[in-house]
Amino acid sequence: MAETKAIIMVIDSMGIGAMDDCRDFGDVPECNTLYHVAKYNNGLKVPNMEELGLGLLGDFEGIKKVENPKGTVATLVEKSKGKDTTTGHWEIAGLVLEKPFATYPNGFPQELIDKFIEQTGCGGVLANIPASGTKIIEQLNDEHHKTKFPIVYTSADSVYQIALDTDLIPLETLYDWCKIARRLLDEGNYKVARVIARPYKIIDGKPTRISKDRRDYSMVPSHTYLNDLKNSGAKVIGIGKIEDIFSKSGITHAIHTGSNKEGLELTLKAVKGELPLENIAYEKDKSYNGNTLIFTNLVDTDMLYGHRNDPIGYGKAIEEIDTYVKPIIEAMNEYDLLIITADHGCDPCVEGTDHTREKVPFIMYRKCMNGNGNMGEILGFDYIVEILKDTFL
Repeated sequence: MAETKAIIMVIDSMGIGAMDDCRDFGDVPECNTLYHVAKYNNGLKVPNMEELGLGLLGDFEGIKKVENPKGTVATLVEKSKGKDTTTGHWEIAGLVLEKPFATYPNGFPQELIDKFIEQTGCGGVLANIPASGTKIIEQLNDEHHKTKFPIVYTSADSVYQIALDTDLIPLETLYDWCKIARRLLDEGNYKVARVIARPYKIIDGKPTRISKDRRDYSMVPSHTYLNDLKNSGAKVIGIGKIEDIFSKSGITHAIHTGSNKEGLELTLKAVKGELPLENIAYEKDKSYNGNTLIFTNLVDTDMLYGHRNDPIGYGKAIEEIDTYVKPIIEAMNEYDLLIITADHGCDPCVEGTDHTREKVPFIMYRKCMNGNGNMGEILGFDYIVEILKDTFL
């Protein structure tokens, strides 16, 4: 048998309906990211995912319910207590969190901030409040330039975010400060999922975040199926922010991206066997068996459009992703597996700019298997691990 590949493409935040406990997470039962994005745009053109069966998962304007889809679809219901990137991805990889990560709706404790200031030598911080990232850098940019203090903020998610203008303070300094924050949070048992580096520059007179230079510093997961794959000799290729989400645990190769298009192009190259793996390997000259997991995060839907309440941009991003589904399928061999899913919601059409507690789509395709239509609701994003185990037997 030829080398077997499994491809997981996570369309970040493309939820398909509120979970029953959504109110416990501050969300309304009406939240449904894909439904509202499709409706706002008077329909979406996603013929390739439509052909695989996406339309069977809900009444999404413009997405037909294909009678005999080529793929198999289901609605996945999260087991873990959370609605964030780390929780969703870890569960996709088999790690279910019984307790949620900690959030800080009133900002971080002063004791932590004091240690951060002391150990980074940054002189002070601005904000230390929950905030929209785009708004807070606009509000505090002038003060940031005057004081050279970093902007520290959080959100409804478990995140410690550090923003600064990299024309004022070097990017590497930002990364170093993030690593110090990660260590302090771990040492103090603050249970914060991610420290996020939020670099920006002044472009056309406006503070603008630089997506390609963003980095996430996650807690290290205890153990996931990625570790099992790596230990078995398989290649585990992280594209986008996968490396950061898993803090490199269980990953053998990784490459960051600056846009969905770049991530999709790299995914296609990986499926074709054209990705220069020697350049992105953690361990040079290591040999691997014939199994490969390509794990891609497509973040633009969430970062650029969901959090910014931009359903038009969100819709265009979904349509762009769909254009790559066909060439990826064409590049797959008979036994390769493609899974398209999401990690949570971020409905741009409901009040607020935070993630939404939603169910997610599961779309599966293999050339050697007939589609099975809609399997209904399945408890656990970790259902994906069961499919991967069957694939890599």
